[in-house]
Amino acid sequence: MCGIAGEICYGDRRADTEAIRRMLPRLESRGPDGDGLWDGGRIAFGHRRLKIIDLSEAGAQPMTDDQLGLTVVFNGCVYNYRELREELAGHGYTFVSTSDTEVILKAYHRWGADCVTRFLGMFAFAVAEHDTGTVTLARDRLGIKPMYVAESPGRLRFASTLPALLAAGGVDTSIDKVALHHYMTFHSVVPAPRTILSGVRKLPPATVRVIRADGTSTERVYWEASFTRPVAATGQEWTEAVRDKLRQAVERRMVADVPVGVLLSGGLDSSFIVALLAEQGQTGLTTFSIGFDSGGGESGDEFAYSDIVAKRFGTEHHQIRIGQDRFLPAVQRTVAAMSEPMVSHDCIAFNLLSEDVARQVKVVQSGQGADEIFAGYSWYPPLAGVSRESAAEAYAAEFFDRPHHDLARQLNPEWLVDDDVSRRFVEESFGRPGATTAVDAALRLDSQVMLVDDPVKRVDNMTMAFGLEARVPFLDHELVEIAAACPPELKLAHDGKGVLKDAARGLVPDEIIDRPKGYFPVPGIRHLEGPVLDLVRDALHAPAARDRALFRPEYVSALLADPNTPRTTLGANQLWQLALLEMWLQQL
Repeated sequence: MCGIAGEICYGDRRADTEAIRRMLPRLESRGPDGDGLWDGGRIAFGHRRLKIIDLSEAGAQPMTDDQLGLTVVFNGCVYNYRELREELAGHGYTFVSTSDTEVILKAYHRWGADCVTRFLGMFAFAVAEHDTGTVTLARDRLGIKPMYVAESPGRLRFASTLPALLAAGGVDTSIDKVALHHYMTFHSVVPAPRTILSGVRKLPPATVRVIRADGTSTERVYWEASFTRPVAATGQEWTEAVRDKLRQAVERRMVADVPVGVLLSGGLDSSFIVALLAEQGQTGLTTFSIGFDSGGGESGDEFAYSDIVAKRFGTEHHQIRIGQDRFLPAVQRTVAAMSEPMVSHDCIAFNLLSEDVARQVKVVQSGQGADEIFAGYSWYPPLAGVSRESAAEAYAAEFFDRPHHDLARQLNPEWLVDDDVSRRFVEESFGRPGATTAVDAALRLDSQVMLVDDPVKRVDNMTMAFGLEARVPFLDHELVEIAAACPPELKLAHDGKGVLKDAARGLVPDEIIDRPKGYFPVPGIRHLEGPVLDLVRDALHAPAARDRALFRPEYVSALLADPNTPRTTLGANQLWQLALLEMWLQQL
């Protein structure tokens, strides 16, 4: 796990290595263990290193193989790198390190850009061919590792974070109106390739982009799960398949030259990970849970459940209790750690959790992704039985924060777009073949877009703010393929995630499986009051906010007068949604 950056120039123009040097400090938290820069003339790469596999200097990046004529920068982990190394050795390749980075170099030389189909893991990388000047950018299937891109005439820059690109300079930071519509409508998610800034784009998940020396490029999607039923199977067979694939996914993610812990919320997903690790003989496993002061009538922790799991499996468990003295300073720090504005209050929880966890381990497994692939959210059951023709409308009614026409009363006129672009985006997704039912179409959209640009990005940004590598076994692409093909009725059973609950039965304590669905409770954001409300008010009344004038003054005033009643369709605080965007823009 690391931070990567680079510049690719076209024609006779040389890359600006000083721009790379300006980016690297903004990536230091992602890679606190070292840095490097490679100057290849019209191509330059930079890297910040977090030592997880091959702790020696032989694993440092940017990594160059002069014999093969290749240089790579890589962020992530290829879990099957040992197997690939053995296969490549059989083809005559020799290795000078034990790192997965070197395996990527050799795999690219052997199989070209198609090497991505052989990698099991999470990755974003760039490979430069010295002789042709071609650069290949690639991102993993589920978009677990980020890659942001800024293009201008004669040049392309990329980085692991949006703020790093801004540090290089020369980026158009104006607001993308279509992205703003998505932020306000599509549950604060801006689908790739857009970001909220006009001058920054992101490489979509499961995508390879090949950039030639003259600046022309091609882009292709190399993987997509199929939400159809290719074979008939019994419920028991689906249950066994899910359990077996998750067991394999959890085992894969223990590959490291440092200890691996688990973020244990007390819910089914993280508890299942702990149970499977215990089944595999892992002893002395370190687990971590977080809790906050209660507020607004809501409890701030789920320690009762995480304690059950920790006791059952004998983990070395750590309860992290957060009081107001740590909470308020963490709000602005969390916003600063976001590559894009993310409205979920979970971000603050993950930021504070990561700060403490990183003092003890460098790698953790996390339960993120299970709800999106096993239908654990509230908006999936209402889609059951809805015709495919009506599916997009039904999904929008359940998931969108507000209808398109409401924006005219909330955004100032200059920020409005005429078309309901978010609705059209959903309709186009739902209209594609490869999803049998309305539930299938919703799960496909969520796993390709919402999952990537909300929960997954949240975990990546917050853990990497402290040099902590988070691994997500529920997003093992082979498990995602099984989950996608599983009939929706099996996933919707037992109030959601039915097939996963059946797979956990007998391994995870029943009181965890049968408990009501929980969330990462952060009452201080769900219910705005006191110093946090003051922070919100200051952000929305700041000179920068007045100059930008995104929101109608009467809408902002109404929310500030009643800060906790107006909610989005899914119950998020409308005032926090506005304030978070302004806070993020003001710290750029």
